[in-house]
Amino acid sequence: MSQRNLAWLIAVPALVVFVAVLAATAPPPEPQYKQVRTIVDVLADVEKNFYRELTQKEKQQLVEDMINGGLQKLDPYSEYFNEERLKQFAADNKGVFAGIGAYLGVDPKTGVLKVDSPMPDSPALEAGLQADDLILKIDGKETDNMRYDEARTHIKGEPGTTVKLTILRPSAGTTFDVDIKRAIIQIHPVKGFARRPDDPTKWSYLADEANKIAYIRLSEFSETAGQEVKAALKEAEAAGAKAVILDMRGNPGGLLRLSIEISDLFLGGGYIVRTRDRHETGRDEQAGNDGTAWESADKMPMVVLVNRASASAAEIVAAALQDNGRAAIVGERSYGKGSVQKSFTAPDEKSALKLTTERWLTPNGKNIHRWPESKETDEWGVRPDAGFEVKMTPEQIIQTILHQREAERIKPKANGGTKPPDKPVVDAPAPKKKVDPDQPEPIKLDPNFKDPVMEKALEHLRKKVAG
Repeated sequence: MSQRNLAWLIAVPALVVFVAVLAATAPPPEPQYKQVRTIVDVLADVEKNFYRELTQKEKQQLVEDMINGGLQKLDPYSEYFNEERLKQFAADNKGVFAGIGAYLGVDPKTGVLKVDSPMPDSPALEAGLQADDLILKIDGKETDNMRYDEARTHIKGEPGTTVKLTILRPSAGTTFDVDIKRAIIQIHPVKGFARRPDDPTKWSYLADEANKIAYIRLSEFSETAGQEVKAALKEAEAAGAKAVILDMRGNPGGLLRLSIEISDLFLGGGYIVRTRDRHETGRDEQAGNDGTAWESADKMPMVVLVNRASASAAEIVAAALQDNGRAAIVGERSYGKGSVQKSFTAPDEKSALKLTTERWLTPNGKNIHRWPESKETDEWGVRPDAGFEVKMTPEQIIQTILHQREAERIKPKANGGTKPPDKPVVDAPAPKKKVDPDQPEPIKLDPNFKDPVMEKALEHLRKKVAG
């Protein structure tokens, strides 16, 4: 569909009656006009005969639902974006949002909203918030009866505006108010192995100090992913890294060009990905030779971790490194999302169409996409190398996620860390909300848990490092 037709379609509700009147005198329709005319006729019938009159907003929503319903039948990755959704899509790709910069959760003992961890370089950290602080009020409104998503909406807001939180700090037994100025928050897609003791806002990238094995976890392919992976590799190299683990488990993908950029960091040549359109034409992306140690499997052995939630751009990187013999793939078969979407923005730049325009193949020409009719025995996704598939129980998967989250937390230092802000202690009641006794106990972090996928990767790289 052309951008002009799309722009016309989203204005249909206001014009529906006018178009219906003119239809009798219209010239003989072309095939595309017939298709659009069908939609116009349906909307005209709704306008005239529905049991109640629709508001302008409801008419607009009806058109958007018709478009998205049809697109979803064609392809689950194609989508129409209205103005609000387009802004959110752009923000997601950039890895930014406006707020205070804190990961939020729910306290398992009381069910009250809590701070899981402030983010590095965030207003929340600067204001003195700590992990496990309970949020009793948001701008004077008690959080007892707030839904989680409702509380998040209240905390987020326009950059430069202020939100007042009433905080209970269980570790100190104090309750205080804190005013936090919202700002643009940068989400960092690269994580290391553990927070540095001397500076918890920064990462240590060595998972095995004795064997100098680095660990980099890439959670998504947002705008800063390439530069952050490169910076992490430099830090790991400065720490004496002799091998590297790239963990992309749970990575849903992102921008195609970033998957090419990141693959190129580890390859000194060869194809990265091949894309093909409806005419079986496309482009074959190749890696350049920068002469860095990270491009050599001999100098810097490498393992890539994937699981059933590793998709799209994550699969491009994994397949490129596997097909070029650069890295061993450890874990389980990936998701199988081998299609490329492009955005076509309307002339007013207030809406867009995200449409699947290409599919991609691995350097060796293998299919990655898992079609609706694909069987388990068919070729799709990225499979672990022979002998490196690791099946995990649901309990092991949960423990792995819990340990990843625990590693991300910026915890107070042993001496007590950041003190409560310089505000008077307020008279606020203890949390009244209690967890439903019929709910199952939340799974707790097992301090003795060993991630079997990581253990397999470390075992392989220790042998490589030892020669």
